Amino acid sequence: MNYRSSWMTAELDIFRETFRRYLSSTLSPQAHKWRNDKMIDREAWLALGEIGALCPDMPEEYGGLGGTFAHVAAVIEDLEFELPEMALPVAVHNAIVAQYIMHFGSHAQKQRWLPGLATGQSIGAIAMTEPGGGSDLRSLRTRASRKGSAYLLNGSKTFITNGQVADIIIVAAQTAPDQGAKGISLLVLEADGSDGFRRGRNLDKIGMHASDTSELFFDDALVPAENLLGGEEGRGLYQMMELLPKERLAIAVSAVASIERMVEVTTDYVKDRKAFGKPVLEFQNTAFALAERKSEALIGRVFLDWCIERAIKGELDQVTASIAKYWTTDKQFETADKCLQLHGGYGYMDEFEIARRFVDARVQRIYGGTNEIMKVLIARSL
Repeated sequence: MNYRSSWMTAELDIFRETFRRYLSSTLSPQAHKWRNDKMIDREAWLALGEIGALCPDMPEEYGGLGGTFAHVAAVIEDLEFELPEMALPVAVHNAIVAQYIMHFGSHAQKQRWLPGLATGQSIGAIAMTEPGGGSDLRSLRTRASRKGSAYLLNGSKTFITNGQVADIIIVAAQTAPDQGAKGISLLVLEADGSDGFRRGRNLDKIGMHASDTSELFFDDALVPAENLLGGEEGRGLYQMMELLPKERLAIAVSAVASIERMVEVTTDYVKDRKAFGKPVLEFQNTAFALAERKSEALIGRVFLDWCIERAIKGELDQVTASIAKYWTTDKQFETADKCLQLHGGYGYMDEFEIARRFVDARVQRIYGGTNEIMKVLIARSL
């Protein structure tokens, strides 16, 4: 079955061939160390920047390749397939942080932050979620009070991907608490030398072990007024609502790539593994289970490609992105469960890829807005 994504180009083919080869030969051997360290080396970020995998859709004047969201999707897919340990951290960096700065930043802000993000010298994070807040972005408690030529930031955030290593952190905070949702603004905190900012512990998760996830604390943290993203207070919620579809699409990109990879490795395993004198694949239960997963992988792929086309054209809407995020991540976890089962006891061993993908898949249904929230958004469109 020869299927080619409609958004692929000859130029992307060349880029991806080089990129996958580099991942497999140079970076993938370090994955075990990263999982143990619960953090990815900064050298790996610099290496991705060198090969053009960071901010590839940014204009060349800001250090990018001048590509489109197709380049962002290709990088996420290839990482998820070859080096899943880096897929989420890079997706946050490329598909979220860089997008906010590119879409809402002034020319000066873009010049100041994007080149570093493109080379990997700066690592990006976005701090929305708060303790007790979850997906409810309208009830933020973090405050940013104007004091002369700066803001004093007070509050805390949690579950922040790249939180331990981030240099550029986009913080959602209330600049006018009495105005509710209309009082939310986005401030860009530069971690180096920021008094009043501190990183909490690197959270101990059941999966995604190489991706550092942190608590962040702001105690009169000083943020220059020129770091207000977009230059206007009270635009934060609108900015988040505008770019959340891309964030959710990035999660779907990762989910579909993971589904395809799990079907591939499990098919290879059951062809080699024998039970009762014959390959496990020859048992009807095994063949049917994988036939179902292969079918869903292709269905997910075709729908995902349509969504990516819409994102490239600037036409991806909130509802479509919610459908993509909810359906693909549900299927990703179902596939992980079924494929682990087909590995038998070995599927429960951490040395097997399917075991790691099983625990990593669980959080996909939570971050970026829980799948229950996705269904609420979809239901509102009925």
